Amino acid sequence: MNISKQIPNIITSLNILCGCVAILFAISGDLITASFFVFLGIFFDFFDGLAARLLKAQSEVGLQLDSLADVITSGVAPGIVMYQMLNLSYFHQMQTLTETFSLDGWNVSFKNYLPLIGLLIVVASAYRLAKFNVDTRQTSGFIGLPTPANALLILSLPLILQFQYSELAESIILNNWFLIGLTLLSCILLNAEIPLFALKFKTWDFKTNAIRYIFLILCVLLLVLLKFLAIPFIILLYILLSLVNHKEHQEGTKHTKRAQ
Repeated sequence: MNISKQIPNIITSLNILCGCVAILFAISGDLITASFFVFLGIFFDFFDGLAARLLKAQSEVGLQLDSLADVITSGVAPGIVMYQMLNLSYFHQMQTLTETFSLDGWNVSFKNYLPLIGLLIVVASAYRLAKFNVDTRQTSGFIGLPTPANALLILSLPLILQFQYSELAESIILNNWFLIGLTLLSCILLNAEIPLFALKFKTWDFKTNAIRYIFLILCVLLLVLLKFLAIPFIILLYILLSLVNHKEHQEGTKHTKRAQ
């Protein structure tokens, strides 16, 4: 066995491990530590692909393992975080299913079931990743919001409440309808037919990667200025820049065809 060929899979496995630890913390109600491990998992998710390209170790097993890792770290973990945020919104405390139904069994009000809406993120993420594995259009870019980006969006909520607390932020983030609406919106964005660029650098020249460099520079500026509040704006910026880039690409293709 060539050990160097297994390095990308080892990195992906670290992503899986981080996702599992994040899930355990999210279930226990520690959303900040859960967010840290999801961020760490996404870090490994970025570098497993880079390692595979550098070592020329791309494989079908690696592709499938990467998607499984994303389901755990960027699907299940943020889904449980949203479940806990909805618990916090409805009942002013985070709890497990055992705690929710321990007193009255399943004979509880409909309200008790509403936090389970957060788990739709898990379903939508799994479906998005399944499509990615068989969609030949997504070799150089994405169709629909990538699951790590969606995970960052969801996990920004407890981080904003913890480190940038304000009454306004709390009134918005812990609003029942805001959380339910964000859950449904994220499910739609994950599987929408929206072309988005990937942060994959085949070369380092500015002309080829202008949109990526501009995006990264703006991300750094937003993070410095707004900290965790920047994350939702970064996701919005990513979508808008992708749409502009796609439109310019389409216009360039049309001009090329006319010239021929």
